[in-house]
Amino acid sequence: MGKSDYREESGLADRVLDPNKLIGRYQIASLLRPALFLILACSMVSPGFAADAEPAEYSGKGADTCLKCHDEDNEYPVLPVFRTGHGERNDSRSPMAILQCETCHGPAGNHTEKVKQGEIRAPIRAFGSGAWTPVTEQNAICLKCHNDTNRINWHGGIHETESVACADCHQTHARRDPMLTARNQVEKCNQCHLKQKAEFYRRSSHPLRFDKMRCSDCHNAHGSFGDKLIRTATKNELCNQCHAEKRGPVLWPHAPVLEDCTLCHNSHGSVNNALLNKRPPFLCQQCHNNAGHPSPLYSGDGLPGGSVPSQRKFLLARSCLNCHSQVHGSNHPSGVKLLR
Repeated sequence: MGKSDYREESGLADRVLDPNKLIGRYQIASLLRPALFLILACSMVSPGFAADAEPAEYSGKGADTCLKCHDEDNEYPVLPVFRTGHGERNDSRSPMAILQCETCHGPAGNHTEKVKQGEIRAPIRAFGSGAWTPVTEQNAICLKCHNDTNRINWHGGIHETESVACADCHQTHARRDPMLTARNQVEKCNQCHLKQKAEFYRRSSHPLRFDKMRCSDCHNAHGSFGDKLIRTATKNELCNQCHAEKRGPVLWPHAPVLEDCTLCHNSHGSVNNALLNKRPPFLCQQCHNNAGHPSPLYSGDGLPGGSVPSQRKFLLARSCLNCHSQVHGSNHPSGVKLLR
C-alpha cells in the first residue's frame, strides 16, 4: 500500500495541506522559540501561583466576597486567617497577597453566585480527607509554599503513601495552628497511633501526657531520612540530644549502648523502670548466659513462693545492676566488667 492509498483509507487525505501554503519547518520553529522561552520562564516563577493561574478562570473578587458568608457564624469561619501569616497582604509570600482566597481554593466560578433554597452551591477546592478534592491536589497546593528542608522527604513518606492530607492535622484558618502546642499535637497524633498512646500511660514513659514533650521533639511527621520518621539519622543520635551523659566515648563501652538504645529501652513507655523492655535480670540474660558467672541462671523460681529463696534479693532489687552499676559504660581503669 502506497502513502497516497494509506491516506485515502485512513481519512488523512482530506487533512493534508498544500505544501505550497506551508511555512518551512525551521521557519515555524524560529517563530515559536520566543513563546517557548516565555512559557519556560513562567514555569520557574516562585511560588508559582501567578504562573499556573489563568486570569479568565479567577473571579478576582477578593476575600470580601467570601467573608459575606464565611463569617464567625458560618460552618467554615475564616476571619481568624487574617491574624496568621496566610492572611498577611503585605507579605508577598502570603496567599492573601497573591490571589487571596483563590490562591489556595482555586477559581471561585459559580461558587459565589446566589442559589435558590434547596439547591447545592457549586463546589470549590476544599481541604481535608473528607473533602471532594483529591488529597494529592490538596497537598500540592500546600507544598508550593511549604517546600523547605523540613518537608524534603514528604514524597514517598508514610504519611503521603497513606493519603494523609495536610489539613487533617493543620488548621490554616485558625489564629494559632493547634499542632504548634504540645497537648493538641499529642492528641492529634494519638488519633491514629493508638499503640503509642497506650504506651504513654505506662508507669515509665516520656512525659508527653503531661505536656512536657511533643511528638515532633523526636519525629518529623513530614518525612525523615531516619527510621520511624525520627529527626536524626540514627536512634542513638536522637536519644543523646537529651541524654548527653550516655553519649560517650567511654573507656569500657557496653556494646548494645553503641548499637541501638531501643535494644534495651522502649522509647514510648514501659511497665518496667527506666523504659526497659524487660526487667533485669531477664533483659540481661537475653545476651548474657551464666557460663563463667558465679551465680546460677535466674528464673521465676526466685520470686516469692519460688523454690530458690536465695535468688529473691537479685530478682526483687536491682538484679544485675547491684554489681554492674555502670551498665551504659565505664571510664574506670578497672571497669571492664562495668562494675565501677
